[in-house]
Amino acid sequence: MSSLSILNSQFSIVIIPLIIGYLLDRIFGDPRKLPHPIVAFGNIIGWCEHRLNKGNHKKRNGCIVAVLLPLGTLALGGLIAWGSWQLHPIAYYIIASVFVFYGLANHSLIQEGGEVIQTLENQGLEAGRKRLSWIVGRDTSQLSPKKIYTAVLETMAENLSDGVVAPLFFYALGGFPAMMAYKMVNTLDSMIGYKDARYKDFGCCSAHLDDILNYIPARLTALFIALSGYRKGIFAFIRKYARQHASPNSGYPESAMAGILDCRFGGPNIYHGVLVEKPYIGTNDRELSIEDYKRTARINLTVCRITVVMICFIYYLLG
Repeated sequence: MSSLSILNSQFSIVIIPLIIGYLLDRIFGDPRKLPHPIVAFGNIIGWCEHRLNKGNHKKRNGCIVAVLLPLGTLALGGLIAWGSWQLHPIAYYIIASVFVFYGLANHSLIQEGGEVIQTLENQGLEAGRKRLSWIVGRDTSQLSPKKIYTAVLETMAENLSDGVVAPLFFYALGGFPAMMAYKMVNTLDSMIGYKDARYKDFGCCSAHLDDILNYIPARLTALFIALSGYRKGIFAFIRKYARQHASPNSGYPESAMAGILDCRFGGPNIYHGVLVEKPYIGTNDRELSIEDYKRTARINLTVCRITVVMICFIYYLLG
């Protein structure tokens, strides 16, 4: 078989960029000093919100934005994929690998969580609170050290779905254009998918769309977490607590991680000045330590590997 025919195979078209992008993320994480498509997504969403989140048609305008931006991203990604392939298959593989790299966030998720923990342990409570505020939406100004640890571990579990399994899931379905379209939906939800006075109408469609797209990935994430750190009774624990979460999806990876760590997540927190009463996930309200962070990081890495291997295996069977 010639090298060109290998490059033209469906297996290679999907798997080569997947492996390269995965390895780049594993080694480097998000390049903070380089242009990033998610930053561009945020700028576009901010521009739309500033001009359209006003007047008597906020909900309609928000729905238009929630639909057109992901569709536009999908179309642009498809055009880039087609154009690069027409230029040369190697050009496609390079561009696709870079987009997979940008679409994955596991290295940075683990790194950001670790930096919060290191700041807390080395520089004290106030510094830890401030560093945590970079990665969570809750008010961190009154959090105790245990609450900071809890917030980090919850974020690492929830974003393991949003930032790793879900992007890979949509990559498997439609290549990097589908992956980037999902990232646009997820960015929309993170920026405007709130229930406060400003975003309740404008962001409701984005929030619902994000819930729909994350339905399967969130449950896959919980399964992979449970397999990565299995302990007796974990699946019963997930069934008991996952649906108690206000989000239809976030409770699954969070309950899986809390069950593996035998700790308690959830509880009341302040978001954008509003006290939100979240149910507790688990009953063992124990102290958390850096060892819990390290175990969570190992599980995150394992889940990412499992997802990549599963995609390779499925495409091998299809090929």
